[in-house]
Amino acid sequence: MNFLAFIRSPGWSRSRFGPALVALVAFGCLGLAGCGGGRVAEVVVYAAQDRVFAEPVFAEFTRRTGIPVRAVYDNEATKTTGLAQRLLMESARPLADLWWSNEEMRTRQLVARGALTSEVTTFGRRERVFVTRGGGAPPAGLGALTNTAWRGRMAMAYPVFGSTGNHLLVLRQRWGAAAWKNWCTALAANRPWLVDGNSQVVRAVVRGDAEIGLTDSDDVAFARREGHDVVAHRLAVAEGMVLPNTVALVSGARHPEHARRLAEYLAGAEVLSQLRQSGAVDPESAAPREAGEVGVDWPGLLADLDTGLDLLAEWFVR
Repeated sequence: MNFLAFIRSPGWSRSRFGPALVALVAFGCLGLAGCGGGRVAEVVVYAAQDRVFAEPVFAEFTRRTGIPVRAVYDNEATKTTGLAQRLLMESARPLADLWWSNEEMRTRQLVARGALTSEVTTFGRRERVFVTRGGGAPPAGLGALTNTAWRGRMAMAYPVFGSTGNHLLVLRQRWGAAAWKNWCTALAANRPWLVDGNSQVVRAVVRGDAEIGLTDSDDVAFARREGHDVVAHRLAVAEGMVLPNTVALVSGARHPEHARRLAEYLAGAEVLSQLRQSGAVDPESAAPREAGEVGVDWPGLLADLDTGLDLLAEWFVR
């Protein structure tokens, strides 16, 4: 008598252990193809997109496809950097299948290090902006932030992580190392408020702790949705930076087909519309680049990434 026939026998079913063990076997069969339909494998996403925006997207994908999504998020203070380091450490035996970030620098770094495949999809856009309370006037430009008039009156995220670090390293590439050093050290000497993330920059302006902030456009949009009287001011093209969403498969992903389906869904028009409505990306444009915007030499920036970040950590001390 085989095992399935045995547990179906009258003697077994009448035993006190029968119902419990039948339930246990049934539960175990959820993950076995030979037990009448296997469990659908989950796709693991390392998501540097904000959780409040990402979770509804994942939930809808699962509802439509039946593919469970397990997302691992970063905290705002170490945005993107923590997940990137984790992915690099796991590269020999990756635990994640897909990477989704709302900025580009760490994605390009992970591709260069082999942790992600080279097929990076970009979609949507945010921008680096000044934020003021309603009626407040922004500085004339980034250069003006070093003036004594703004001493102690400006907030920014600690620039070793996230989009702030990304932005400042891009400025180094555009301005040259010497001019960039002069600006950074003068800005640090002007005692900006250094906070744990771009949403905290906006909150500092809302509270009146700072008069202006350097932040991301989605954080301003989110504050406005909460009823705060704040305004985003676009930077000049030469000083600004576009922040597209990026998605890429993890090299050696355990569930590549599920990951590809999710990647296609994330980059589709419906999710882009959803992200616009929630304020996660700017409403003006579906394209990650606009005419006249200054591009980034990613290989050049990544070649000197650690040096640039070390300098920022040295100059901007909390």
